[in-house]
Amino acid sequence: MANLWFVVIGVLLIFMALSGALLKRLPLSSSLVYLAVGYALGCLGAAYLAPSTHMHVLERLTEVAVIVSLFGAGLKLRLPLRDSNWRLPLRLALGAMVLTVGLLALGGVALGLPPGAAILLGAMLAPTDPVLASDVQVTHPLDTDRLRFGLTGEAGFNDGIAFPFVMLGLGLLGLHDLGTGGWRWVVVDVLWAVTGGLVIGWVLGGAVGRLVVFLRRAHKEAVGLDDFLALGLISLAYGVSLWAHAYGFLAVFAAGLSLRRMEARSTAVRAPTDVVAMAAVGQAEEVVIRPETASACMAQAVLGFTEQLERMGEVALMVLVGMMLATLGFEWEGFLLALLLLFVVRPASVALLTVGTHSSPEQRVLIAWFGIRGIGSLYYLFYALTHGLEPALGERLTHFVLVAVAMSAVLHGVSATPLMTWYSRRRPPGASAG
Repeated sequence: MANLWFVVIGVLLIFMALSGALLKRLPLSSSLVYLAVGYALGCLGAAYLAPSTHMHVLERLTEVAVIVSLFGAGLKLRLPLRDSNWRLPLRLALGAMVLTVGLLALGGVALGLPPGAAILLGAMLAPTDPVLASDVQVTHPLDTDRLRFGLTGEAGFNDGIAFPFVMLGLGLLGLHDLGTGGWRWVVVDVLWAVTGGLVIGWVLGGAVGRLVVFLRRAHKEAVGLDDFLALGLISLAYGVSLWAHAYGFLAVFAAGLSLRRMEARSTAVRAPTDVVAMAAVGQAEEVVIRPETASACMAQAVLGFTEQLERMGEVALMVLVGMMLATLGFEWEGFLLALLLLFVVRPASVALLTVGTHSSPEQRVLIAWFGIRGIGSLYYLFYALTHGLEPALGERLTHFVLVAVAMSAVLHGVSATPLMTWYSRRRPPGASAG
């Protein structure tokens, strides 16, 4: 079986590498292809991959995939925090998140789930995905298109902001201490964990970035090996935040934001395109250590490495989703909830929260549609399964999440290319600030 896995993975990766340009022109996404391959493999016999027997491993795999992608999302967002474009992702990540959790929880109760499980389900499915949404996110650090910037920022924030609701759901199920009257949940799980994660990540990202740039400029040290820098900063921010009982997802996203802001301050808010391009490809020592390009070179090299890691995580996890779906099968409840999420809850929450954001009608429609669900939802599922969720309830929630992720991969994967092509042709003047 191990030999077969090597062959399958090798063939799949080579195929995707050779067909990448073709897929960009077709109404298909890479995640949809991986999902189909996984489903086919599951139909050929992969019952041993049922999440009940491998949930600890799957929790770790999804955890790594999410933190890498969140760090990359932070690196893609170059606008200063005082810029008005941040209002849209913050509204989506905060207001739309809470509204989505609430509406999905009501749907879960209507399907017979206890309140705690219904809130837990809402928290699992509320976050949009930073891994599978690459086709609709910002394409480069100077891309400030309101649609792409909003979706990228939302995905970066809400994977961490969903965590308090996961803990609330587990608490109502008796699997987490909420404190008398819920005081511990409010003070620790909401106020401290959210604030602490953001502060820890921001401080560490800026400090490590400044240290590396100083060593390169002053001593020509710390040149190259940007992949170690990326992994080190991700691990440091995530580990320190967990040690401090804060949310690591928010910490790694804030670390990426801080590293990019340090670069933007050193090369001006709007760095010339040639400087960014030079930093992205230039590996000569003079480019790496030159004062005006050192920070940009570092940031772009780190971003390129994290994007490669994202793609590898996407392959593994979407293949696994397909295999598990083939093993568990489909039920009408899962389809009903997924349809509710994609066609009712997401559009309603976006319509309400984008009022007054100066987004065009086209942008609001596409933001409502591209609420892509993926790896973050899977992580929260496996997190709950490893924290004592009752088996029958866990199996039911597993089915809900897998079907929602699969439907999102299919519908959004088919629609992303034609819709974004249509949008680029109709993009209104002023849609991009940059």
